[in-house]
Amino acid sequence: MIRVVGVVAKYGEPKAAETLGWIVSWLSAKGLEVLVEESFQSSGAETSSKEEMAQRADLIVVLGGDGTLLSIAGLVEREVPILGVNLGGLGFITEVAISELQSLLENTLRGNFLVENRMTLDLRVYGNEGLRETFRVLNDGVITKGARSRIIDLETYVGEEYLCTYRADGLIISTPTGSTAYALAAGGPILYPTLGTIALIPICPHTLTNRPIVVSAESKIRVTLRSAGDTVFLSPDGRQGIALNNGDIVEARDYGVPVLLVKVPGRSYFEVLRTKLKWGER
Repeated sequence: MIRVVGVVAKYGEPKAAETLGWIVSWLSAKGLEVLVEESFQSSGAETSSKEEMAQRADLIVVLGGDGTLLSIAGLVEREVPILGVNLGGLGFITEVAISELQSLLENTLRGNFLVENRMTLDLRVYGNEGLRETFRVLNDGVITKGARSRIIDLETYVGEEYLCTYRADGLIISTPTGSTAYALAAGGPILYPTLGTIALIPICPHTLTNRPIVVSAESKIRVTLRSAGDTVFLSPDGRQGIALNNGDIVEARDYGVPVLLVKVPGRSYFEVLRTKLKWGER
């Protein structure tokens, strides 16, 4: 039963602030507890951090774009549905339009809604002294060189099997959800979002035979940086990540806890592709 609703809104977006205002009033009138971030404390709802919201909310409404949704999705460790509302950008995972919000929210509060389970990745960075950092991502982990660095070498294993050593500007380790993000721009395949797979997409590979590859979500990916003196970073879901040192290892595997995205009834993923990417148009 939904008793506590968290609302995450894109800061500095007038449409988000306006929509949040009526959502808070509308939900409060129904006797529900509403949580918002401190930057929207003037809305009259209780304020909380994203971390606290992820722990307490029974439903999370996101007002913004895919980036806004990514900022909360990786924090939700429970089976909490997330309703993503697109406010004008491309928005693949925030697919709900403003005009659809009230009716969909009504049905969701009554328990009449569908969700899609989207896999997340567990990213771990190991250095000389062991585990350095962990991240959970819904879209991707991107290993990339700095602006002034040369091509980097990334020794890559799938499980215990050696795949190759990519010589490239970087490597994208992507979920199916992330396949329509940076991975697509880098030439990766579009993957149906509920598949259990991980895609590896080299960024500007030195050898044109290094093409994207898709492996099972049961695989453990291990990438070792083999480039000394270069500036290299790992970026999780577009957030600020960490600098990698020569010899550091990035491991990626299925996190085991999916993100639950509320679906618009009757709308298929292929309709989203046709609408967002003009799929099949001439």
